[in-house]
Amino acid sequence: MNIELINQLGDELYHAMLAREPVAPLTSRFDLTIDDAYAISLRMLERRLAAGERIIGKKIGLTSKAVQTMLGVNQPDFGYLTDAMVFSSGATMPISERLIQPKAEGEIAFILKKDLMGPGVTNADVLAATECVIPCFEVVDSRIQDWKIRIQDTVADNASCGLFILGDNAVSPRQVDLVTCGMVVEKNGQQISTGAGAAALGSPVNCVAWLANTLGRFGIGLKAGEVILSGSLVPLEPVKAGDFMRVEIGGIGSASVRFT
Repeated sequence: MNIELINQLGDELYHAMLAREPVAPLTSRFDLTIDDAYAISLRMLERRLAAGERIIGKKIGLTSKAVQTMLGVNQPDFGYLTDAMVFSSGATMPISERLIQPKAEGEIAFILKKDLMGPGVTNADVLAATECVIPCFEVVDSRIQDWKIRIQDTVADNASCGLFILGDNAVSPRQVDLVTCGMVVEKNGQQISTGAGAAALGSPVNCVAWLANTLGRFGIGLKAGEVILSGSLVPLEPVKAGDFMRVEIGGIGSASVRFT
């Protein structure tokens, strides 16, 4: 795919985000490779940075086998997080003003204290480089109409990044079993889903190592101070203004958010 078309599609997704008007699936209109899709996502990111946003981390998506099977892929994907996306626990999140078709998912966020540069990053390297882990809600969104996405669509759309909220409690990753730790998600006072760390590629640590090694092949590292969202441990839950959600992760803590 030529650079003119890559830029055109990146601009189209950027304007769809601003206008909150979804576009037809890119894969229904063009023959895209995964590399094309990542190039489109970088153009979309370029537009966000030019508008004054700054990168504060990265997210990993498609970590569950069920979602990979649904999209016909055998690998996760990744996107970039900016300072315009983050909220603190207990805050109200204006999804009706910012997002198009939001869905919330509970995750474990990693805050790095050291750089990680692949290839060759191991799980031990990830743990040594992590300052703390924090409960998180990621509220994903798609600029693709009706979430009719293939892997190339979501990759081009910055891995369907929307907004995210970080909990107040942070613990060392060595103080909790990140494979067996349990997650409980509540919506409007009712428990709606449960999960465990193993739901994300066997462990959230595996996810962060995969990201470091994948980006390392392109000369991109994970940096000290960055937030890394390691992938959902529970099913996606559609949300709307007025909803209240809370996630509790055993041994780590909780996070909550009210949507407006």
